[in-house]
Amino acid sequence: MNLRAIGCNVGSAPVELREKLAFDADKTTRALAELTARYGAEAVVLGTCNRVELYLARPETGAPVHSPLVAEYLSELHGVPAADIHPHLYEHADADAVRHAFRVAAGLDSVVLGEDQIAGQVKDAFESAQRAGATGPLLNALFPAAARASKRVRTETGLGQGQVSVASAAVGFLKEVFNRFTDKTVLVIGAGEMGRLTLTHIRELQPAAVLVTNRSPEKAAALAAEFGGAPLLWEQLDDGLARADIVVSTTGADDFIVPRRRFDEKVRPRRGRRKLVVFDLAVPRDFDPRIDDGDAVTVFNVDDLNRVRDQQLAERRRHLAPAEELVAEEVTAFLTDWNRRKDGPVIGALTEEVNRIRDEVLGPLLGKLNGRLTAADKAAVEAAFRLMGNKMLHGPIAALKEASREGHGPGLREALMRLFGLK
Repeated sequence: MNLRAIGCNVGSAPVELREKLAFDADKTTRALAELTARYGAEAVVLGTCNRVELYLARPETGAPVHSPLVAEYLSELHGVPAADIHPHLYEHADADAVRHAFRVAAGLDSVVLGEDQIAGQVKDAFESAQRAGATGPLLNALFPAAARASKRVRTETGLGQGQVSVASAAVGFLKEVFNRFTDKTVLVIGAGEMGRLTLTHIRELQPAAVLVTNRSPEKAAALAAEFGGAPLLWEQLDDGLARADIVVSTTGADDFIVPRRRFDEKVRPRRGRRKLVVFDLAVPRDFDPRIDDGDAVTVFNVDDLNRVRDQQLAERRRHLAPAEELVAEEVTAFLTDWNRRKDGPVIGALTEEVNRIRDEVLGPLLGKLNGRLTAADKAAVEAAFRLMGNKMLHGPIAALKEASREGHGPGLREALMRLFGLK
C-alpha cells in the first residue's frame, strides 16, 4: 500500500488559512487532473468548511507523495506561500491513512462529533474524483469501505442520535445569546444545503420573521416558501441586514460579500445600537470579521463552535469509545482484504513455481524407477514431494501475511518475486 492522506482541518489551521485553501468546483476539477498527471497518483479532494484534504495513492514501487510536495502544489493552485501552508498540514500514511478516512467519514474527526453531513461530503468527493477518472484500485476500494464504516457507526452506536451538525451547533450558540426569538428577524444568506439545514433548526425557534436571500431569486423564493419565510432580492441585502437581529450566512463566495466599509456605510447607521449577531458558516468567510465591534454587532465563524460543541455533545461522547472500536474493526477488515488482494497473485505465482520445480525433479526420478515401484510406492513418493513443497511454501507465505499485516508487505513481495524469478 502506498497511500497518503494529507491536509489541514479546524484543529491544525486557522480559518484565515483554510478559506484561502478552499476548493470550488473548478479548482477541484483542475486539481484532480493535475495531481494524477504530475504524480501518477490516484486522487480524491475533500474540501469542507472545516477541512481540506488530499487522498493520494501511488503504485507500491513508487515514492510516496509527502506533505512538502502537497504544500508546494497547494501554493501553486491557491497562490499562498508554501511556507505558510506546510506547518499546518498533517500526513497519515498507509494503515493510518485508512483509519483517518474511516474516522472522517464517520464524523469522529469533526468539529461537531458524529455530525452526519460529512458522510455525504465524503461520498460526493469520491464520486467527483471517479467522474474525473482520478481514482483507481485502492481509492475505489477505500471510499466505499469508509462509507460502510460510517453507516455502522451511525446504526450500531448512539453517536448518531439527535441532530447535531454545524448548523444545529450554531443555533445552540444563538440560544445562549437571546432569551427569546418570537420578536426576532432572522436573515439567511445562501439557499444551498447548509442554508436549508440551518432553516430546519431555526424554524424550531419560532422567530417573528425569516428572510432568505440568494444570488438566484428563484432559489431564495423556493427555500423561503418551504420554511414559511419571505424571499429577499440579492440587491436588497443591505435592507435585510438593517432589519435582521440574527444573520446566518452560508454562501460559497470567493471573497467577503459584506466588507467592513459596506457595512459601516450602508447598514450600521440604519441599525443604531440594536444588537446583531452574525454567524458566518461559510469558508471562505462571507463577513469581514472587523464588522464585529464587541458591542452591538457580534460576528462568529465556524471556529467559534468549539465552546457550544462541548455543551451539546456530552451525551454523544459516551458512545465515542464503541465507535472507535468499530472503526478499528473495519480498518482491520479492509487491510486484511486489501493485503489478500495484493498477496494473492504472489502466493499463486510462488506456489506455481514450487510445483513446477517439484514436477521437474519428480518426473525424471519416477521415469528412472519405472517398473521398480508399486502403485502404492509411487503414490508415497509423490506425496512426499508434495509435502516437501508445501513445507517450503509455508515459511514464505506466513512471513508475507505477517509482513502485510504490519505494513511491510510490498518489500517482501518484491523480494520473493526477485528470489524466485516470478513474474
